[in-house]
Order: sequence, then structure tokens, then C-alpha cells
Amino acid sequence: MNRKSLVFVITAHQEYICQKESDYLPQNEILFSAISETYLPLLNMFSNLEADGINFKVAMCLTPSLCAQLSDPVIQKQYLEWLDKSIALGEAEVASYKDGDPRKELAKAQLQTNKTNRLNFAETYQQDLLSKFSYYSQKGNIELLATTATNCYLPIFADLQQAVQAQVEVGLMSHRYYFNSAPEGFWLPYMAYTPGLESIIRSYGYFYSILDSRGILFSDPIPQNGIFSPVRCFNSLVLFANDCGASSKFDDDFLKIPHKLVYRNQNRDIGYEAETERISNFLNKDNVRIPTGYKYWKLDSDEFYDEQAANVQAKKDAEDFLKEKIRKMNTASEQVNGENICSVCCFDASFFGQEWHEGIVWLENVLRLASETEEIEMTQCCELLENKFTFQKVSPFFSSSSDSGYAEDMIDHTNDWMISYVRKAAERMIDLTNRFPSDSGLKERSLNLAAKEVLLAQSGDWAEMVRKQIFKDYAAECFKENVAAFSTVYDSLGSNSISTEWLTTMERKHTIFPWINYRVFSEKH
Repeated sequence: MNRKSLVFVITAHQEYICQKESDYLPQNEILFSAISETYLPLLNMFSNLEADGINFKVAMCLTPSLCAQLSDPVIQKQYLEWLDKSIALGEAEVASYKDGDPRKELAKAQLQTNKTNRLNFAETYQQDLLSKFSYYSQKGNIELLATTATNCYLPIFADLQQAVQAQVEVGLMSHRYYFNSAPEGFWLPYMAYTPGLESIIRSYGYFYSILDSRGILFSDPIPQNGIFSPVRCFNSLVLFANDCGASSKFDDDFLKIPHKLVYRNQNRDIGYEAETERISNFLNKDNVRIPTGYKYWKLDSDEFYDEQAANVQAKKDAEDFLKEKIRKMNTASEQVNGENICSVCCFDASFFGQEWHEGIVWLENVLRLASETEEIEMTQCCELLENKFTFQKVSPFFSSSSDSGYAEDMIDHTNDWMISYVRKAAERMIDLTNRFPSDSGLKERSLNLAAKEVLLAQSGDWAEMVRKQIFKDYAAECFKENVAAFSTVYDSLGSNSISTEWLTTMERKHTIFPWINYRVFSEKH
């Protein structure tokens, strides 16, 4: 009987928003909500499964920018202060409603969640979430994938090989810095593939990566087993296809699950609806409205949310998902003459909790149900590489995970101006490594800062925030600051003068990659 393997890959990423003012800015809420609604619930779910003796298996990628923020003591302190404000707001909310009002019970539930989050973050995990993820990695429950230094759309820099290599190299160094392990898998940001990337990825010791299903299905030659078996490139880098969101009725139906009317409306929050005076103690000095976490309504309705009914539905949806996956894989198995097959499903971590409140309940039920069935097994990509040299050899096709599959919808008139600036900065950074191959002291510090700023400017997060109108002015300013900081170093090295005070200020402001060496942009022989 052939082996049927189901793999869940969860990508945890946050934009590098590092505002450390004592009165936090609204942008900090992006990370704080992610910790409360996704990262802490994920760890709590893993703990529940562990306590029940369930040997769950998933793969995760925790990006360098997320790791840098989760490990920053200032941000950890800010998060606790944010939770304290959320708790105070919750206590006021509970007191403001009469007994019998559904909002009172919902406010109580959210208040208790916030108190539990504070206890878990401060006491259970000692403000160190990364160590707990690492713990489950060492146990074999989580396979940790590495990725690029920042969330970079690599095909944009395909003709600047040294810029791509720098992204991959710094990403690998970051993974080793935070997790002290050698990853087998590489997470390709946006699953954005262009011919040639496989050579760079494999050269850094990675054994596999994951592409959008279109990148595999349109390979040359066409894969014999479609997306249900891994393939390999000419250099034996193994490629898996993402089977979540592929074109089929089942995947269309699955994407509709979080939008069932019984689930909680994640976009309707008292932070947007309540009078300013009612929530003023939660907001910062500018009173910019942001989500508070207190959400009382069902989707697309003025009806109040029923958590018990939503969790029952989430469990049923988990059962239906697994049944349909088993049916789909059994059908595929009949077509491949007894060969092993796999289905790799990739999710953004924000899907579980932030976007879909009940997503964590759904995920936990899938993992529990999968542990009880013998028809398929939940595993990790690294365990499917035993016979990698027997996999069909193909040349993958251009692709990405954007809605269209080819990224033309990622750039429009709002963000296209960024490309020329960041490409020129990358070109000049490569030039600097050739001109100053072995400098030390103040010049080396300046060059290290320049390399860091180019990597940050290469992040696709800024362009994405501008396009999606998410703090678009802030994102544009961050990008401009990265490019301007690099340009300052570039011009200063040309005139052989650099302001030590300015350099120190920028080093303290952007603490990511403290170990960076600008020579990552140098030519590799």
C-alpha cells in the first residue's frame, strides 16, 4: 500500500515595524495582535496536544524580522503594557453592560483571554516565545524552515545574483542565530520562482523548497504525478507543490470556510465603533483608532457572536476538510501506480486567529483527527526526501503565490516607484563590496549598516502595505528611510567622511541583524 502524506506548512511573518517610543504608535498593534491572536494560541495548542500525548507534526517558517521583534526586550515590555491597557479596557467594558446583555459575556471572555495571554507571555514562556518554538522543533513536532533576510520578492533581483545571494545567506545566518540549527527546507517568499533561483538555494545547503502549484504543473516536462509527488531540479533541489488554493472545487470551498456566518467578524471591533472617550485610555496620545480585540458580532450580521456554536462549526469543518483530503488523495493514489503521494498545504500564520478567529480550533481538530486515522499520515517535507534522487527531474515554470499566480497584481501605480530605487541601492551595495573588500573600524560599521538598510528596503512588505492601504504613509516613509540611510553611507564613503553620531543612532534604531557582515553582497567564487 502506498504512503499518503499530508503536510501543513505555516509561515509566521511580521513586517519589521520597530517603533520603540514610550507611547507606542498604532503600527505596533500589528505585531501585538498577532502575538495575542496567533502566536500564543499556536503555542497553547501545541501544549494541549503534547499534554494529550498526540505526536503532532507541522512545518513552520519564522521569518528573521518576526524573530528580531519577538526577541527584543523593549518590544516585549511594550506588549505587556499593551495587554495591561487591553485588560483595563475589558474591565470597563464588562462594567458598562447590564446582566443578560450578550456583550457583557463576550467582553468577559475577551478579558479572560487577555489575562491568560499576559500570564502565559510573562510567566509560562518568560517573554521568550522563540525558545518554545525551538523546543517543539527539537522534539520533532515542528520542522523549522529558513527563508530570506527580509520578505523579498527575489525575481525582481534575478539579474543581480549577489543581491539574491545576500538575502539567502543572511536568512540562513539569522536562522542559525535564533534556532542554532541547520534547516533542510527553504521558504521562498511569495513562492516567487524564476529560473536560476534553484542554483542559489541549493548552494547554501538546502535540500528542498515549495512552489505554487502552477510552477510545478507547468514544468518541463509535465510532472507525471502532478502536484502529488515532489520533483527535483537539475541540481537535485527537491520541490514540493502547494496544494492549498490549487484550482479545484474543494479548494474553493475550503477558502469559503472562514466566511461562514456563524464565525466571528474580525473586522468589526469596538475600536472603530465606540465613542473616543470610551476607549481613550487604550489609544495612544494621537487617538488613532486601532482594533482592541473586543469584537462582539457574527460575520455580516448585527447578531451577537456565539463562541460555542462557532467552535462546534469549526470542529465540523475540520472533519469535512480531512474527509475531503483523504478522498482527494485516494483518488490521486489510484492514478500513480502504487507510488507514494503527498499533499502540502501552506498557510500564513495570520490565517489562524487573526483572519479567522476559530482557525486555531479548526487546526487543533485537524491535527487530533489526523492522529486517529490510518488512511493518511501528517508528516513533514524533510521526512519525504528518502528517495530524492529518484524523483522526476523537471525545469519549473515562472510562478508565485499571488492571486494571479504571476505577480502582476502585486505592483500598481501606488508602489511601482519603489523598484528603481531599491534596485539601484542593491547595485551600489554590490559596488561597495568590490571597492572596500577588507575594511575595518568605522568604515566596516558603515558598510554593515548600508547592507542592513538595503536588505530592509528589499522587503516586499513596504510595497504591499502601500498597495493595500495599510499604514501606507508609514510604509512609504520606512522605505525612504532605508534607501536614504544607504545613500548617506554611499555618499559618505565617496567623500571619506561619516558622522559617528548619525551612524550610532541608525544602528540603535534598526537592531535587526546585529551580526551582519557587508561582505554577504560580495561575489562568490
